[in-house]
Amino acid sequence: MRDSRNATASSDSNSNPTGLSAATLRTRVTVPLHFGDGCTVTADLATFHHLADGQEHVAVILGEPATGRPPLVRLHSECLTGDVFGSARCDCGPQLREAVERIADRGGVLLYLRQEGRGIGLYNKLDAYALQDQGLDTYEANAALGLPEDARDYTAAAQMLAALGIFELDLLSNNPDKAAQLRALGLTVAHHVPTGVFTTAHNVRYLRTKVVRTQHTLPLTGLTAG
Repeated sequence: MRDSRNATASSDSNSNPTGLSAATLRTRVTVPLHFGDGCTVTADLATFHHLADGQEHVAVILGEPATGRPPLVRLHSECLTGDVFGSARCDCGPQLREAVERIADRGGVLLYLRQEGRGIGLYNKLDAYALQDQGLDTYEANAALGLPEDARDYTAAAQMLAALGIFELDLLSNNPDKAAQLRALGLTVAHHVPTGVFTTAHNVRYLRTKVVRTQHTLPLTGLTAG
C-alpha cells in the first residue's frame, strides 16, 4: 500500500545540503504500536528507495517537534535477541522501548537499522556470544572471529534523515561514533542526549566494556548488576 503523502514528502526533501546521493521515500503508513507494558503510541513507518547499503531500514516517525527545536533522533541497530526475545545480555530492548516513548513525547524519528550485532549479522553475533562465555569481551570476540569490532556505517541513516527533510537533530545515543559519522556526512547534531542505563546481572560487563573501549557515555559508577 502506497501512501499519497509520498510524492509531497519526496519533493520537499529535494534540497539536500549534505551532498549525499539522494534517497527517496517509498512508502509512509500509519501503524499503532503497543508494547507489553501497556504503552501505546501511533507512529508513521517510512521506507526508502536508493539507500546506499541496499538494506530494508525503516524510519519510525513519532510526535511533532516543537517549532524551532530540532527533532529527537535515535539510530537503533536491529537486535533480534534483545528487541524481540528480551535477552538480558544487552540493553537493546529497553533502549528501544525508552526511545519510542521519549521521541513520541518530544517529536522526532527512530531509525530502525538492519545492523544486527554491530553490523556482523545474527549468526556471527551468536558465535561471538559463545566466545564471550569463554572469557573474551564483546570486541575481542569479534576480532577472534576475524570481524570488525563495529562494522556499522551510517550513510544510509543520513540518507533517510535527508529524505525526511531532517538536517539538524538532537541525537539520542550513548555512542560518540554515531554523532561523529552523522556530522561527517553533513548533518548537524545539535545535542547528544544520553539514554537511560539498563543493567542486568548478565550485561554489566558488556556495558562497562563499551565505556572503556569505545567511550560510550554511560556512568561507570552506575554499572552494577540490576
